[in-house]
Amino acid sequence: MFACNSDVYEASVMSNRSGQLQRILACCMAAAVLLCSPYAHALDVPGPLVDTDWLEKNIQQVKILDIRENLESFTESAVLVRKRFTGDLRIRRLGAHIPGAALVDFLNIRTSRDIDDRRVRYMLPEVTEFEELMQSWGVNDDDAIIIVYPGMSNSDATMATRLYWQIKFFGHENVAILNGGMARWLLEERAATLEAAGIVTGNWAARAINQAIYADSKDVTDAISSKDVLLVDTRGPGLYLGAYKQPYVRESGHIPGARIFPNELLTSNRPPVLFADPGDIRRLAGALGIDPDGKMITYCNSGQWASGSWFVFHELLGNKNARVYDGSMHQWALERRAITQMKME
Repeated sequence: MFACNSDVYEASVMSNRSGQLQRILACCMAAAVLLCSPYAHALDVPGPLVDTDWLEKNIQQVKILDIRENLESFTESAVLVRKRFTGDLRIRRLGAHIPGAALVDFLNIRTSRDIDDRRVRYMLPEVTEFEELMQSWGVNDDDAIIIVYPGMSNSDATMATRLYWQIKFFGHENVAILNGGMARWLLEERAATLEAAGIVTGNWAARAINQAIYADSKDVTDAISSKDVLLVDTRGPGLYLGAYKQPYVRESGHIPGARIFPNELLTSNRPPVLFADPGDIRRLAGALGIDPDGKMITYCNSGQWASGSWFVFHELLGNKNARVYDGSMHQWALERRAITQMKME
């Protein structure tokens, strides 16, 4: 399961091998029972985030979606190193997965759309497209879904929040994210495997579309005019000010009137990457002139990072007036709308 280059770590693994093997077997058997039993019943997730203890205890009753960009790592060994003097375990390379998990290719969960004769990338898929994706991952209508992200960086945490937002948009409420992701699971030496589970096509279907968490260019234009909805730019200061831009964004800068709330503030900065305490987020938002309870639309370059701020404000802080601008700066600039440069607002 793990690759290791530390004699101290090898010794600690040998001394605990019997117990770890029992946990691995128990976890794999539980996952097999869940996949094969027609009587499996989903429980309700306790909130938008779950911890590793909760997931290990309830693994028989959930559907795990492991989202990552490096698909090969799903069946490759992780590399962990135990520090010789402190005994701390560090993760050098992510690998393996939780038994029973379905692999989700992050690059495949969004699509391109033609909007007013413009080809806009990284957008929500159509209903039928997303249903096919969910079914291909083995998701059923009544599943409790747990999303696992790599846990190695702030950016990969927002892969999970983007998928979470899309699942919520299409009406499925029983979903949560594993706080700390796969990195935390590995560092706690919980059962993991290199063997991909066989996936049985699910019957998941979209329900009532949740337009209340979605914003388009018109909504953003209205927010600028009315000034009663705050635009929250979740990118760093270089992108916000226009010092540079992503290649797929036509112009540099930010949407007029937007306040900056850098995405890096949402999580810790080293593996396992954990979501920040909601109280800290509330204080950070206030320090940047953002009312965490006010009406807001979050955006970034493509709608990925924006989902992270939406997740924190809407799900963790309970602000039901937070929305994501799906097209974000890519669509805004493509439509040649007003952009502000070299100015903090």
